[in-house]
Amino acid sequence: MTVFVGGIRDNGPVTEDSAATRKARGAFFTPPQITRYLAEWAVRAPDDAVFEPSAGDAAFLVAAAERLRRLGVERPRLDGVEIHPASVATARRRVAEAGATARIRTADFFDIAPTPRYAAVLGNPPYIRYQDFRGTQRAQSRRAALAAGVTLSALASSWAAFTVHAALFLRPGGRMALVLPAELLSVNYAAAVRKFLFDRFSSVELVMFDEQVFPGAEADVVLLLADGFGAGPSGHAVIHRARNAESLTSELVQRHWSPADPADKWVSGLIGNRPVEVLQGLHHDARFATLEQWGDTTLGMVTGNNGFFALSPARVAELGLRPTDLLTLSPPGSGHLRGLTLSAQHLALLGADGKAVHLFRPAGRLSAPAQRYVEAGHAAGVHLAYKCRVRTPWYRVPLVPPADLLLTCMNADTPRLVTNRAAAHHLNSVHGVYLRDEVAALGRDLLPLAALNSVTVLHAEMVGRAYGGGVLKIEPREADRWLVPAPELIAARAAELHAARRAVAALLGRGRLLEAVGLVDAALDLDADLESVRAARHSLATRRAVRSRRAR
Repeated sequence: MTVFVGGIRDNGPVTEDSAATRKARGAFFTPPQITRYLAEWAVRAPDDAVFEPSAGDAAFLVAAAERLRRLGVERPRLDGVEIHPASVATARRRVAEAGATARIRTADFFDIAPTPRYAAVLGNPPYIRYQDFRGTQRAQSRRAALAAGVTLSALASSWAAFTVHAALFLRPGGRMALVLPAELLSVNYAAAVRKFLFDRFSSVELVMFDEQVFPGAEADVVLLLADGFGAGPSGHAVIHRARNAESLTSELVQRHWSPADPADKWVSGLIGNRPVEVLQGLHHDARFATLEQWGDTTLGMVTGNNGFFALSPARVAELGLRPTDLLTLSPPGSGHLRGLTLSAQHLALLGADGKAVHLFRPAGRLSAPAQRYVEAGHAAGVHLAYKCRVRTPWYRVPLVPPADLLLTCMNADTPRLVTNRAAAHHLNSVHGVYLRDEVAALGRDLLPLAALNSVTVLHAEMVGRAYGGGVLKIEPREADRWLVPAPELIAARAAELHAARRAVAALLGRGRLLEAVGLVDAALDLDADLESVRAARHSLATRRAVRSRRAR
């Protein structure tokens, strides 16, 4: 039987295969439990022709050979393509040791025109982030995806085009089993891939892991099991959840999930239909609205060198800088934004603790101390940083006005909205929310408090992005879609929210987030099925936390 394996172009022959060179070409070798699981699912008959678009060290080739031998094939023949010459030699040897014959050539996967003759595709496509996936490689991959009617953005990582191109090698009714980054579920650029999978396959299954199964890689993974190529669309997906690679069996707990729009994020598939229905109902009856209906969320300022531009009061005194040389600043990071308000008093306490609460941003003619500091920065090469050298003068940071609310973007628990009563400027470690005039007073007063409810906390897990270290990140475009209480609901429950404020603030100060959330739920008088909402949030947050502990 034939197994076809592939790779993508790199910068030429490599004779040694170090961890660094493997990472550069997106090669992360797959645990044997996963290769066996995917081979068992994808290879079903002795005459199955199998395509493997990313050979690596032949982990999938060996698993496919062993599967075919169990199905009665005396000596399977495995064909393949691999970009890395040393890996080709290793692959041939390992396949021979597995009792099969390997015929592998060194080539670029995207150089190969699809031939729709394979019963199954299985493998682990290379994962190269868009920053490193550029030039001819990127152009060729996007053309390959476009041949399948899939338009990928310039932000797409290598696996996206690889997945689409690989599917075109399937015969009608064929199956595809791939190890993919969990980005498939949540990133915006993968929307076209998500839609392609639902449109072209009659059945889509996903296996999601509670723990990281690639300890050496930053990215989490999901197993894609897509069946019935050309017989789509699929009306639903089946979600399997496994603790780790060792727990993979055919008896995994499964859940059926039907997305309203397959292009939307698939994170909701982890939690079942009931909490999703609750969120949709609250949005439909206008008790909850997206944050975009309150105002605009934007990125913060980029200084080019926070160590130079962000200054503590002690450093300001040491330099002798004048008030006209400085602006009020929310310190870099967001650890200080865990309450409801950033006030002038809070900033003073942070400054006394050595935090950088001043931005060096002289207005007009430089004072003598500012001139000396600029000269010192120039001598230290600060002006050579990219963001500094592309502006004139290099030491004048482009400003964004102080925001009404500050939104934490990297979070261990949940994103926080904080009222910016200190009128502090903010850096790109947090986002700024600029409220619309008609809701500005209400939003500054009560939205940060009201947003600490079970529905909003769950929806943050769904619109945000979970990273391998357990961090939940939310970008401005994602924050625009984040469900928070609508102005009408907050106005109607203003008295109850004000009454709960002090107790909520005290709980937040002691790190007791969920107790604070319970008080806000009561103040908003939410009559929805909050038990399903809370359980769903616990499930998603626990999954992040487990991966965080495993990553340490």
